[in-house]
Amino acid sequence: MSKKLFTIISLLILASLVLSACGPKVKEGTVATEDVVTNYGWTDTDIPTLDPQLGEDEVSINYINNLFVHLTNYDLVTSEVIPEAATSWDISDDNLTYTFTLRTDIPWVNHNPETGEVKQEVDADGNPRFLTAHDFVYGIKRACDPNLASYYSSVIAPFIVGCADYLNYEDPENIPAEMYDAIGVSAPADDTLVVNLPEPASFFLSMTPMWTITATPQWAIEEYGDQWIEAGNIVTNGRYVLHEWTHGVSRTVLRNPLIPEDMYGKGNVDKLEVNVVPDIATGYALWLNNEVDESAIPNEELQTQLSEFADESAQVPRLTVYYIAFRTTKPPFDDARVRAAFSAAFDRAAFIEVVRQGYGIVMNHFAPPGMFGAPPIDEVGVGFDPEYAREELAAAGYPDCEGFPQITLLGYSGQGTLNWIEFAQAQWEENLGCSADLIQIEQQDFSDLLTTTLADDAEAPHMWTLGWGPDYPDENNWVGDVLYCTTNTRAKRACSDVDDLIVEARIETDPAKRIEMYREIESKFFDKGGEFPLMPLWFNIYYLARHSWIDYDWAVLGGQQWYNMTIDAEAQAAARQ
Repeated sequence: MSKKLFTIISLLILASLVLSACGPKVKEGTVATEDVVTNYGWTDTDIPTLDPQLGEDEVSINYINNLFVHLTNYDLVTSEVIPEAATSWDISDDNLTYTFTLRTDIPWVNHNPETGEVKQEVDADGNPRFLTAHDFVYGIKRACDPNLASYYSSVIAPFIVGCADYLNYEDPENIPAEMYDAIGVSAPADDTLVVNLPEPASFFLSMTPMWTITATPQWAIEEYGDQWIEAGNIVTNGRYVLHEWTHGVSRTVLRNPLIPEDMYGKGNVDKLEVNVVPDIATGYALWLNNEVDESAIPNEELQTQLSEFADESAQVPRLTVYYIAFRTTKPPFDDARVRAAFSAAFDRAAFIEVVRQGYGIVMNHFAPPGMFGAPPIDEVGVGFDPEYAREELAAAGYPDCEGFPQITLLGYSGQGTLNWIEFAQAQWEENLGCSADLIQIEQQDFSDLLTTTLADDAEAPHMWTLGWGPDYPDENNWVGDVLYCTTNTRAKRACSDVDDLIVEARIETDPAKRIEMYREIESKFFDKGGEFPLMPLWFNIYYLARHSWIDYDWAVLGGQQWYNMTIDAEAQAAARQ
């Protein structure tokens, strides 16, 4: 979640999807825009980015997943890695070389919002551009560039020869050209991509659907710079094209008529319009009035929804763990005992009962069930222990919170998050004696929060809310990609012996040994005496109000696959009469 950095926010999902006739698959085409009415709204947030190498949040990743074809993909039911741009792959006996065979019939396209035309891109000589291994080489090497400032660069860097060296070069503005050439990804032919790993990683194949290593159009990026992702400029190759993007207000994607027919998907949704709505309550009211197909449910309405609309309530299998993170270099949270105290003073069970209306599972460590190597949720971590919390705070020099400085807790926007951080504020007053006026709470739009928490100590908050969902189903995606010292760019935790153990667990080939190592790693972070770079709180149980005429499988890993959604348009129209 960050999965990646599932990243992860309180969402309002409002969907009203209508099918239209599919156009012919030609090299130039138009997409029907008249008789399709689609609304798919998210609460109070713009799309942070449509750049595959920069995406780090769920909103961005969902769009990127539908606008771009990735190297591989996840099966929606089994979460197994399946072909996408790559039709097959071979792994060397030493597990250090992955060779992917790619299809060569996926066109790069540009959509003209004014005319509705979708045209295949051509090169300087007028030759049509198709997706090739060279485009993947460019995208992957671009992800290794420190000047791009991508969070997920540090996630992929350890698994590609030379990528970490390039990413961490001491003078980013003057990196020797030979270091770029040494990055371990190559294209011996248009249909062949080779990736070289510095060390074995048994889970590497499960990382290959990630958006960060997808192909990007070098020529368009060089022409438009940061503006290459805007409507009219953006060049894509996926099942949809970007038709309109009015930042913070609305966006629309349309079916790509030039996608190869066998990649079209089983769905019938050809147009998705997104309109930002002010809050969950507004969206839910629209759902009750049949104006939208799907909505998040306000906490206070959840029991009524499940009782009165049981057949139109869908439980979403989200593997997101929500937490409060600490800036470990900013006093007083530069002291692990203070971090432990604040974590142990939060009654997770009461929070789930009172704020979450009983929907959630207490998390005392980081990785949730379903991730390889995740320990049982009730066997590692301090959790709620107010006596221990007071002892740790006193040992740090603040008995009963005496002398404790004023601190800031930053949450992302929305009433749900406000309820969360106000509960935390009250817990620390009740269990630590830290009065509410010592803990200044603020809220920001999610994209702004991501920027603010990367600032230096003077500008960054002391604590902030986030959530992490899986990018691939392995414990390394949690402790390695979020907590490891060099990837922990927000908390800024110093490296320690636990980081050595994270590296050892990553390259260990014996599954049983890896499981033991990850249990020890989680213990070093979240048991008594642990580092507590963040305080895990709960594993989400999430419900949507979903009308019966919309049908799709929720993507546990990777972005949502809108091209596999179907709508019974007659049933939808009848309900709206």
